[in-house]
Amino acid sequence: MDFAPTPEHERFLEDAKAFAARVAQHAAEIDASGAYPRDLLADAARVGLLGITVPREIGGAGQSYAAYAAAIEEIAAASATVAVVLVVHNSLVVEPLVEFGAPELKRAWLEALVRGEALGAFALTEAQSGSDAAHLKTIAVAAGGSYRLRGEKVWVTSGDAASFAIVFAATRPGEGGRGITAFAVPMNASGVSIAPSPDTLGVRGLGCVTLTLDDVEVGADAVMGVVDEGFDLAKRALEGGRIAIAAQALGVGRAALDEALSYARRREAFGHPIGVFQAIQFQLADIATELEAARLLTWRAADARDRGHAAVEAAMAKLQASEAAHHAADRALQILASEGYRRGSRIERLFRDVRAAEIYQGTSEVQRLIIARSIVEERR
Repeated sequence: MDFAPTPEHERFLEDAKAFAARVAQHAAEIDASGAYPRDLLADAARVGLLGITVPREIGGAGQSYAAYAAAIEEIAAASATVAVVLVVHNSLVVEPLVEFGAPELKRAWLEALVRGEALGAFALTEAQSGSDAAHLKTIAVAAGGSYRLRGEKVWVTSGDAASFAIVFAATRPGEGGRGITAFAVPMNASGVSIAPSPDTLGVRGLGCVTLTLDDVEVGADAVMGVVDEGFDLAKRALEGGRIAIAAQALGVGRAALDEALSYARRREAFGHPIGVFQAIQFQLADIATELEAARLLTWRAADARDRGHAAVEAAMAKLQASEAAHHAADRALQILASEGYRRGSRIERLFRDVRAAEIYQGTSEVQRLIIARSIVEERR
């Protein structure tokens, strides 16, 4: 594996870094207000961040997953919220549309999504089926040449601003992952309603909603991929999303390390900067080492995704990166002590933001199950 960026990737990453610098100016405001960063997404579209891995011939930036991960890390160091919105848009909406969408769906949505003229949402999670995502209560009943959808989805990121959602529903109820279908559902369809999700500890401003489908009718042309095989589509999307969430966690962890280093250099105790004391140095060394190990796993997973499939690699990367970043924020807060333990400090925001990385797009426990099942099968 060669992780050295090409000149083309370097140019893309320079644009991503410039965008991240602009995002950083708004990060505290987004967190304080909980407002969805719609204006920043228009800016993101101009530098190719709304279609990062989409081939150039259909309007995207045509970048590798490695470049995608590097860009998300840069943006997450500025704002975890903006990074997560971009991850959902790219990995859970645009990429499934490119890979599984029928030509008419691509014509209807893809160009607008890449340009930022439309936003999409990914509606899989339900109140009683988070980690157990194969057992959905939302159903889709075939009716002639169409389907009628009934059910409720929760924590739908960008749902407050989306034009359509990829909705997963049971077309063969009771058969788990063997009977789920994915549908592209316009958010203005009759029977669709949304309500704001409860406020959250961190990553505020994701535009999360509870999505209710009350006998929503969609045509057979709204099916994404193959009827009854939507769970495979969801797993494929989440594979990419987990790599990007690993990169998002790394960005937050890196920002926490930067805060700890800055404070350790300027804060004096007993006549010296606290960074000269071994107790502080060992904590910084552990943070840096854990983050670097997670970064290498993330790059390895990105390389595997570029080559085809990366389910286990993605699980390892997300597990390691989210937990390393959590540890980084925790130790950084300990180093800053009362300077950090106050509302409005950057490390306080990072500490709240990072915790979600161990939950969304598959908890750490789910990642361990994926990894364990894989190595048990391999070593039989």
